[in-house]
Amino acid sequence: MAAAADQLSAVVRVGTRSSRLALIQTELTLAVLRAAHPDVDFQVVTVTTQGDANQAAPLAGMGLGVFVTEIERRLETGAIDLAVHSLKDMPTLLPEGMAIGAVLERADPRDALVCHLGATLDEYPAGGRIGTSSPRRAAQIAERRPDLDIVPIRGNVDTRLRKAAGDECDGTVVAAAGLVRLGMADVVTEYLSPQQFVPPPGQGAMAVEIRADDARMRRLVAPANHAATEAAVSAERAFLEALGGGCQVPVGAYVEPDDASGDALSLTVFLAAPDGSASYRATVVGKVSDTAGLAASAWQRLREQGAATLLAS
Repeated sequence: MAAAADQLSAVVRVGTRSSRLALIQTELTLAVLRAAHPDVDFQVVTVTTQGDANQAAPLAGMGLGVFVTEIERRLETGAIDLAVHSLKDMPTLLPEGMAIGAVLERADPRDALVCHLGATLDEYPAGGRIGTSSPRRAAQIAERRPDLDIVPIRGNVDTRLRKAAGDECDGTVVAAAGLVRLGMADVVTEYLSPQQFVPPPGQGAMAVEIRADDARMRRLVAPANHAATEAAVSAERAFLEALGGGCQVPVGAYVEPDDASGDALSLTVFLAAPDGSASYRATVVGKVSDTAGLAASAWQRLREQGAATLLAS
């Protein structure tokens, strides 16, 4: 009986979305965990989320957590032991009893333009169609190129690229990290500067979610945590939390090291009206040890510019 119990305890069920990108990201995460725990049998459990099941509705109207809620329910009931998410999909306020056990080293945080015409964003022909379902991307495109026609498109990366091949639109903006992980970096027309085209909090990073009271899983996933990435995304998510956590206006936040010592972080933030008619940016520098203070300083800078009116509308 003892041998059977040991065998059962060595099985860890890992929840994830079923898309090709989600499965690749899960395997990248498990490669780290398997190296640290060669005797553990990690079993992948795929889950269909609301965001995956409903490809027609605009994401902005579907509420928070559309790509994680169903997975978290299985984690809560014990049907799975941990979950792998794209961190940008996770609300800043986790459900009661849930915790982030590890944040993996971040890949490229930038957005990337894919245009079948071969044009950069500045070269895009006036009146050209560019597809995105992201209010943040739409606002930054409209701010920079108000002469473009922004077309709403949904779907996984492959679907969006197909729609952007000249049928529904001439191009699209997607996360660079996703393209790299899918082995599709060669389709990128332009990498967009994260200081000018500010990504969402956590873009490029993967997170392992666990039950907060599961000490065993916390120890098991600890080797996957990347401290520098954890600090950076903590500041980015703290900025979103400072806005209220459930902020539905276009928002971006991006952190990079400010000096060679690693003691300081530079946080660039963005807030805009959905149509890009009003937009606000700020960059602040603060200590790695005070990510909440860094986020508060960034929000104060935007308030001084008048950005609070966007949240009051």
